[in-house]
Amino acid sequence: MTRRRLSVVGILLLTFVSARGARAQNEITLIGPNIIDTPIKELVPGFETKSGHKVKATFGSVVSTKDQIVRGEPVDVALVEVPYDAEVISSGNVVSGSAVALANVSLGVAVRKGASRPDISSADAVKRMLVAAKSISYPDASNGAAAGVAAVEALKKLGISEEMQPKTKLSQGGARAMALVASGDVEIGLTLLPGMTNPGIDVIGPLPRDLSPPIVVIGFVSAKAKDPAAAKQLLEYLSSPDAAAVYKAQRFQPGR
Repeated sequence: MTRRRLSVVGILLLTFVSARGARAQNEITLIGPNIIDTPIKELVPGFETKSGHKVKATFGSVVSTKDQIVRGEPVDVALVEVPYDAEVISSGNVVSGSAVALANVSLGVAVRKGASRPDISSADAVKRMLVAAKSISYPDASNGAAAGVAAVEALKKLGISEEMQPKTKLSQGGARAMALVASGDVEIGLTLLPGMTNPGIDVIGPLPRDLSPPIVVIGFVSAKAKDPAAAKQLLEYLSSPDAAAVYKAQRFQPGR
């Protein structure tokens, strides 16, 4: 190979490596819990068009995502559920002053389409509904499912956990719980409101806040962000009025 050809190859290789490095530098990495993956995925293309940055978003279980951040894995933007925000702040791997509440989501109640609509206006009303129900379903909490954990906590607050066990059918995910309601296999279904999309159910609404507080997702700029300004720009977009409209359309509420 001639010296001239070697020079050309070297230039091309250097150009390729430089371009690849520039793309990596321009890419914002985000990790967050599965609970908010759908609206974030819908919002990302708009941010990319507006900012010129690419976003690589990865989602996982509530606990695994939190653990990744606490371990200090390199990321630009970190999303966590309350109350795990305190743990990630204490780890030193996020910028505490960058915290932004993106959205919150509530545990809801559903019945089979056309069935009588129960009263869920107060904790006492919810307790009466559940005690009177022949059967209920909600996601299995043993794998950390946010809806399942919220349902278990609500039953504990009402003091009816043991009473409800014989008539509870745990499901693998909210969609399965809603399918059981739609088919008439269970009378009452509990899962997070965004998961109540089955056409065979009627959504009654969220549980009272004093019984089941909404799950809030907080966003942080990572202490290891390659470009903190770009990470902050993404968080601002995810908490903007445009984002609020997307959250509402998917049965989330913006902010806390």
